[in-house]
Amino acid sequence: MLQENSGHYARALSEQEIEKLSKDKVVLSEFKRNKLEIEAKKNWDLFYKRNKTKFFKDRHWTKREFEELANYSSKCNKKPVLLEIGCGVGNFIFPLLSEGTEFFIHACDFSSKAIDLVKENSLYDPTKCNAFVCDATKDSLSEAIAVDSVDIASMIFVLSAIHPDKMLFVLNNIFKVLRPGGMLLMRDYGLYDQAMLRFGPGHKLDEHFYVRQDGTRAFYFSEEYLGKLVTEAGFKIVSNKYVSRETVNHKESICVPRVYIQGKFVKPQLSDFDNTS
Repeated sequence: MLQENSGHYARALSEQEIEKLSKDKVVLSEFKRNKLEIEAKKNWDLFYKRNKTKFFKDRHWTKREFEELANYSSKCNKKPVLLEIGCGVGNFIFPLLSEGTEFFIHACDFSSKAIDLVKENSLYDPTKCNAFVCDATKDSLSEAIAVDSVDIASMIFVLSAIHPDKMLFVLNNIFKVLRPGGMLLMRDYGLYDQAMLRFGPGHKLDEHFYVRQDGTRAFYFSEEYLGKLVTEAGFKIVSNKYVSRETVNHKESICVPRVYIQGKFVKPQLSDFDNTS
């Protein structure tokens, strides 16, 4: 076990990194933090207006990391349903659609600009997917999707962009539309990811919560924090672990250590509730 603030099993910190984090105590003013919360949608709309579909790469790794997407066996004769929260411009759903997924896909995002770009994609087919605008921190997903109807939900680098005070609401929102036995798949930024360590003074909003230059925000999860959050929302933890990766900048010959957190969380079956009563 590493000493406090020296890292964790997926990323040991150098003395310089430990010192930098120990000095990074000043957070932005309440006024600035509130302003960023109010302008969150506007900042993401501007992000997609500026970058369109060119910023994030298509996520062709999802079936490898989440075998449930590749080998899903429906327990009834109906077509299985997948819901992606925070779909952006479709980097998660379009690789699945191009490979002939068995799921009907619901995909939502609170950025109307992102949803416009999803619908402009040549792979978008309303008979196979349904993209819609929804702010899962405020709006009920059950207004667009039936309660207990989703087999698998996914959040890929999404919960980290949400204010920590609203994360539980989002997870409760997803829990409601998942069927009993349905699963939430998640990958996000892990504690001590290199992107977290790169922030300079003037970017800290709260513990492990930062703002980027463009006004978008990022939270960096520990296993303990995420585990407590999903458990409070009613999920059973199947897996919840750090994932280490390296991003290589060939032009500058630099390897950047990345730390993600990856989890699978299940909505208990009705029989599970009965057994606890």
